[in-house]
Amino acid sequence: MDADSLLLSLELASGSGQGLSPDRRASLLTSLTLVKRDYRYDRVLFWGRILGLVADYYIAQGLSEDQLAPRKTLYRWRWLPGGPRPQGDTEGRTTGGPRRVGARLNCMEWSLLPPATEGMAAQTAVVKGRFLGDPSHEYEHTELQKVNDGDKVFEEEVVVQIKEETRLVSIIDQIDNAVAVVPRGFLFKTPLGPVHVNRTFEGLSLSEAKKLSSYFHFREPVELKNKTLLEKADLDPSLDFLDSLEHDIPKGSWSVQMERGHALVVLRSLLWPGLTFYHTPRTKNCGYIYVGTGEKNIDLPFML
Repeated sequence: MDADSLLLSLELASGSGQGLSPDRRASLLTSLTLVKRDYRYDRVLFWGRILGLVADYYIAQGLSEDQLAPRKTLYRWRWLPGGPRPQGDTEGRTTGGPRRVGARLNCMEWSLLPPATEGMAAQTAVVKGRFLGDPSHEYEHTELQKVNDGDKVFEEEVVVQIKEETRLVSIIDQIDNAVAVVPRGFLFKTPLGPVHVNRTFEGLSLSEAKKLSSYFHFREPVELKNKTLLEKADLDPSLDFLDSLEHDIPKGSWSVQMERGHALVVLRSLLWPGLTFYHTPRTKNCGYIYVGTGEKNIDLPFML
């Protein structure tokens, strides 16, 4: 969701049951405005929140003028009431004491995450379960590696350490690639290639808003390149340059619902529970937010 309309966007997405307190909303709005100014982003999105066992990660993303250019991801983490502090306390306090809500999250300071790589995805695929909430925490994974000793080859157990910050980068990238959504017409592609926000976009009609084909993945197209020329004949190259949600696998991985007397359309991902997309038909109000544990529903094909 766009930081410029954060308060309205949080209200539209509140039907999923996840929200923020008024003071948290105000501090987020202020800090994201400063992030946009200081980093000189064209747009700043409040991406959402990943729920951890001892702390939550608040995520924001900065976009350049080309909306499909690599995004910069920032995060901030917050203690939860009760129990010991996480280990990575950068403010000089000793760990083990009682936690104070808000002491670690003033929403004014954000840390920049490194870009995601294929190596990160392969490395963190072995980590299962909830996030702890401490970016300096290291998971331990034992794997077998082949070792050459002269003419002999034998397997040796090696303990591999994986930082939670690396896992956080990988999960955010996976969610972006799988379920980040924009409505058709919100973005347009210029003849020279860059993709910009369509300033003339006035929202989908009520009939279009109910169709899954009216929504696209907010990433570089993958399936579109595999379409034949006949399938592309009816497409507008300036608007239909992204992959449509209607072709997602497995079929039925999206829930489309009308709320507030058909004044609001809400898409919820069943593959990544916690992702909510909202759009008010005939208006520019649209966006998505993720509030969840960062766990993929791998059992979805057997549930449909």
